[in-house]
Amino acid sequence: MPRKGTRPAARRPGTAQRTEALLRDFALGYPGAHEDFPWGERVVKVKGKVFVFLSRPGETLHVTVKLPVSGLIALSLPFTKPTGYGLGKSGWVSATLDARHAPPVDMLRQWIDESYRAVAPKKLLAALPPAAGAPAPAPPPRRQARARTVSGSRRSTSAR
Repeated sequence: MPRKGTRPAARRPGTAQRTEALLRDFALGYPGAHEDFPWGERVVKVKGKVFVFLSRPGETLHVTVKLPVSGLIALSLPFTKPTGYGLGKSGWVSATLDARHAPPVDMLRQWIDESYRAVAPKKLLAALPPAAGAPAPAPPPRRQARARTVSGSRRSTSAR
């Protein structure tokens, strides 16, 4: 019981709330990213397309992202499942994190990065550094020289 004349300690935000805020801020740091609230859920979009869903019922945090590269590995984790409504068939993965375990924030950031790169237009992706662990982009193909005739002039393929 608090002593007379003292205020009760301010309630610290829960782990789910802190993690949601951290992931939200991280996602909003991408070019063209903005927050929206369709269906009563917090989402972050780029050019009108959702790349991360965030919801926090109580002390549980739900994160849904599109993982075309690491989705199968992500689904092997005990706190993940394919996203409902048929989205799982398109590479969407949902993670449910509760207060009993520390959330894997670094991994969730990598997932948000992969999801953004899967959804964002190429023009916005060009402004980003290459993804961690991504292969270097291939050099553009070399143009082949046109065949020359014996006299040195170019051979025409059109009928004369």
